[in-house]
Amino acid sequence: MAGTIAPAAKAQSSRPPLVRPFLKWAGGKGRLLGQYADLFPDKMGNYHEPFLGSGAVFFFLRPRISGEIHLSDRIDELILTYRTVRDDVAGVIRRLKKHVYDRDYYYRIRAQNPARLSAAGRAARLIYLNRTGFNGLYRVNRSGQFNVPFGRYVNPTICDEKGLRQASESLANAEIERRSFVDLAKCVKKNGFVYLDPPYHPLSKTSNFTSYTPDTFGEDEQRALAEVCRALHARGARFMLSNSDTPFVRKIYKGFDVRRVYASRAINASPNRRGKVPEVVVRNYD
Repeated sequence: MAGTIAPAAKAQSSRPPLVRPFLKWAGGKGRLLGQYADLFPDKMGNYHEPFLGSGAVFFFLRPRISGEIHLSDRIDELILTYRTVRDDVAGVIRRLKKHVYDRDYYYRIRAQNPARLSAAGRAARLIYLNRTGFNGLYRVNRSGQFNVPFGRYVNPTICDEKGLRQASESLANAEIERRSFVDLAKCVKKNGFVYLDPPYHPLSKTSNFTSYTPDTFGEDEQRALAEVCRALHARGARFMLSNSDTPFVRKIYKGFDVRRVYASRAINASPNRRGKVPEVVVRNYD
């Protein structure tokens, strides 16, 4: 079964997240939650999110989750940051308050070797770079060095102490691991719920933005993920997946419920290439 959701179709039934993400993320789902709200299960036991990013969906769904929480991503610094906000939010806040919004200062912090910092220092560094770098991007070069340029903002909020403490409470008791999606089907129990937000299949050869890390996420990985979703379905787990609306994506998820939504894209440097872009939501339940 397939369908389309207009840009504002579900807005009135949506509710703002009780906890807002403390990170910005390219492709983050904050602006789509209004359209997603009625597509999620009303209640869920165990919850899995293997492409965590900003965690917007997790924070939105947290009140519905009654079982175990398993959060993961492939980015080491991201996972360390989530763990540290969970376990030592006071230390993160203390270090984050020392950072300032200044171009030269930004590049000095960007040039640091995070391995030489404490866990709280590394987490604060990532949050600072995320809040003050260009468009909140996370991007590294082939050597794994963060290389996003300084962003132009007016008084950016570097340390949202209240928001960080709320996020820490929401993350309490969550398992947070660096893990590939490949073994996901082996970890998810029957009736568990999985939300997947992988790097998107590009709409065109020139729109490819799937590499936040030195490794890539191409068509082979997209097909492998689709097979994982089929394995989840066979195990009796529910899943919901977001991706770009392309013939390739529709083909590899043929047989599942595919619905179109419209996302506001704002990461393109050219304003005339921003705006509403169709995406799909794939589910194995009604």
